[in-house]
Amino acid sequence: MSTVAVLGAGSWGTTLAVHLAGAGHEARIWDHDRALLDGLASSRENRKFLPGIALPPEVKVHAELEAALGGAAFTLFVVPSQALREVAGKVRALGGKKSLPVCAAKGLELGTLMRMSEVLREALGDPDPVILTGPSHAEEVSRGIPTSVVAAAADADRSRQVQVLCSTGRFRVYTNDDVAGCELGAALKNVIAIAAGVCDGVGYGDNTKGALLTRGLSEIARLGVALGGRRETFFGLTGMGDLITTAMSRHSRNRHVGERLGRGETLEQVLGAMVMVAEGVTTARAARDLGRAQGVELPITEQVCALMFDGRSPREALHALMTRDLKSEIQA
Repeated sequence: MSTVAVLGAGSWGTTLAVHLAGAGHEARIWDHDRALLDGLASSRENRKFLPGIALPPEVKVHAELEAALGGAAFTLFVVPSQALREVAGKVRALGGKKSLPVCAAKGLELGTLMRMSEVLREALGDPDPVILTGPSHAEEVSRGIPTSVVAAAADADRSRQVQVLCSTGRFRVYTNDDVAGCELGAALKNVIAIAAGVCDGVGYGDNTKGALLTRGLSEIARLGVALGGRRETFFGLTGMGDLITTAMSRHSRNRHVGERLGRGETLEQVLGAMVMVAEGVTTARAARDLGRAQGVELPITEQVCALMFDGRSPREALHALMTRDLKSEIQA
């Protein structure tokens, strides 16, 4: 049995704590929201983010970060991408970097345009955090629906430790040493999922979405390879697998954002009505900036940004994609 500090009591953080408890470990869950933690402790259920899932006795709720970290062999960072640096800094100040850091956040940091492992490396002072990522909706994992994900790290021993920690008969973990590829696939697919939701909101069909996902995967791979990822990674769980899951599922926050945008709502209206964070909104802006800096063409990402931030209508954005210069599907 291992002791694991789970930082972040959203739907995914709560799910991982429940999952780890079911795998025979002690999970200590912490969050900056004291009222949320009080509710978890009293009702033994996350009624805000994961209603209907009881916390087993092995999940301990801690209001103080230091208590959650004390003696933990692993520390799971399950906070929004834009909060990761701050939380990691607090962990470092408390000496928590002695624990093996595992990041389950997906996204890119605005401003620096860093991947989550890069943020952790800088803020925590650990040279090789493990990334836990892949197609894994909390609503399904928490109910024991079979799922496969990836533990990515340059250090094979570290990724193997996380693989053993998390794997069960219903939660299979693969390892991968292409950290950049795994992170970028998992982050960038959220942008394409927003575009897929726009297609749903406008009322387009399967032809449109099939084309969008195919070209979206090509776009993800182009930028991912330019930023150091291996091309084959984007056709695995953290690329194609995560893209299909997020772009098609009723559970997807990012697809939900796109669907409402497609129906004519503004981004402010959509986000104002949401409880959870849709990482694709901030990732879209960061990905657009990375693409421009690298000289990589990202037409879908550019149109998603124009729709969300520049007032372009959904039909104008989709028309712009369909009327681009004609070319071969396979580009050198």
